[in-house]
Amino acid sequence: MEEVLAKINASGKNTLSDQLGMLFTHVENGYLEATMPVDARTHQPFGMLHGGASVALAETVGSVGSNMLAGPGRAAVGLEINANHVKSIRSGLVTAKATLVHQGKTTHIWDIRLYGPEAQLICICRFTAAIIDLKGA
Repeated sequence: MEEVLAKINASGKNTLSDQLGMLFTHVENGYLEATMPVDARTHQPFGMLHGGASVALAETVGSVGSNMLAGPGRAAVGLEINANHVKSIRSGLVTAKATLVHQGKTTHIWDIRLYGPEAQLICICRFTAAIIDLKGA
């Protein structure tokens, strides 16, 4: 698992996930965890975690999970995401826990929950990935 985590974290170099400080901490088939700091990079103007940063973390985790499951010659791309922001935080780490709900041939659906430093629920997301054939892309 450590090699897989290292590869996933390295693949995020010079991307949005790198800029926002995202780090994958646990990966297995159908379940992933990643963290992101709540700091100036992820704040909105009132000093709280920006909802868009929460959604970026959720979509990143779901996309990585679906790409791990897509199979050779196929890739996962975001199709739809929704988020309910249930609590604000100003600092610390937010942890995304993503669980695969549906694995079809052309779509994957993930339940992704974000938790704050005290394990308080921050955000609930549902992410749908489209599984595409790379030959036609």
